[in-house]
Amino acid sequence: MVFMFETEKLLKQQLQEVELWHGVLPEADFSAAEDFPKLVSTQHQVNFELWHQEDMARDPDVSDSKIAAVKRAIDVFNQRRNDLIEQMDQFLLNIINAENVKNNAETEMNSETPGSMIDRLSINALKIYHMDEEIQREEATAEHREKCVAKLSVLREQREDLEQCLAKLLADLSSGEKRLKVYQQMKMYNDESLNPVLYRKTESK
Repeated sequence: MVFMFETEKLLKQQLQEVELWHGVLPEADFSAAEDFPKLVSTQHQVNFELWHQEDMARDPDVSDSKIAAVKRAIDVFNQRRNDLIEQMDQFLLNIINAENVKNNAETEMNSETPGSMIDRLSINALKIYHMDEEIQREEATAEHREKCVAKLSVLREQREDLEQCLAKLLADLSSGEKRLKVYQQMKMYNDESLNPVLYRKTESK
């Protein structure tokens, strides 16, 4: 097996970290990750912080200045989220290349990369935690809690399915039955040379 980590353990880590971080959120470390589980955890923490910024952005009683600050924070977290998805894929591709896994230009590719799937599972872990939180909310109506129970069941089923898909993709990449490519993300709105609102300000100075 080329990838020396357990997919199941990584995904349990996501669920455990969501619960842990609702107690104490560690300071984010964006230095180069020395192993894949650390990289997965870093990307997961960005999603955790992004989730709660998105909650604040929907508060109708918050001032416009606060909303503007939150929206800017969301932009930063979204950029980091996408950068880290790319880093996860590059980390895996480096392992594949180092192990000389054989494939060629005709080898089948997957439309969704492992990093994108792990990102989806990260969001899924957050949804599971918060849906369960709604079920436990005593002031909520019985009807609300019942609906949340049904939704939680779907989220857990989705997690199991995604876990199987990720494990299969990693196995196929490890054996050379599929190949992985990493495309540099082109987030134009954060690039001063590509966003006309930004580069026109620079040109006018």
